Amino acid sequence: MLRVGALAAVVAMLVSGCAVPSSADTSPGPPGTVVDNFDGPSSSLPDPAIWDYDLGPWQDDGLQRYTTSPDNVRLDGQGHLVIQARTTPEGYTSARPVTRGKLSMLYGRVSARIKFPEGQGIWPAFWMLGSDFLDVGWPFSGEIDLMELVNDGKTYHVALHGPQGQTDYYGGVKVSPQFVGTSGPIADLTDDFHDYWLDWRPNSIVVGVDDRTLATFTPASLPPGGEWVFNKPMYALLNVAVGGPWPGPPDATTPWPATMLVDWFKYEPTG
Repeated sequence: MLRVGALAAVVAMLVSGCAVPSSADTSPGPPGTVVDNFDGPSSSLPDPAIWDYDLGPWQDDGLQRYTTSPDNVRLDGQGHLVIQARTTPEGYTSARPVTRGKLSMLYGRVSARIKFPEGQGIWPAFWMLGSDFLDVGWPFSGEIDLMELVNDGKTYHVALHGPQGQTDYYGGVKVSPQFVGTSGPIADLTDDFHDYWLDWRPNSIVVGVDDRTLATFTPASLPPGGEWVFNKPMYALLNVAVGGPWPGPPDATTPWPATMLVDWFKYEPTG
């Protein structure tokens, strides 16, 4: 999800302090399991012990400005998180909830049940970044894309991003981001809710949807010179981007608002 606009995105981010999730439903699972069922009053924000927000423009290479307005992010009072991209007289708006500074994860299973939107120029995603993102930047932080959809739900996109070549964090040496991923046809993922998941172990990342495995990555999967930067804590992101070089701009066929519904989010650490 994080592409050419990554460095500008850092400037726009809101940095929050750490907190221990307190009001999440700790359903049965390994010790430390965290579940958010998005229960709460209609139009309220999701649990602040788990979720913070990236704010502003120039993120994801998209055209949108991220906000915490209830027009863009809220609970619906029926157990769902609603993320909506909208067109306004001032431009496109959307939301990007993140667990950065709230819930940092290392190994185990990360999953969410999501109904994604579609439409020309609509680019929703469920993904992860290294918890050191604000310190080392992208691509050194690493990025795991559990699912990206571009314009429609009939082609899945799963990927890893990291540094390739010289890895001098502070010396101004140009570093190329490496990419390894897979995409392909799939039954329309925007028709209904589906379970998106990551099984994560040292030197092993397996990504899938429902009962289907979509990709398995190890250090051997990386291109020559690629650095495996995924054996460290990471945080989750959910968002609906609008436009940018990959999906292209919205057009007259684009439905507004473009709505992502999240039924639950869950982290089960390795037991």
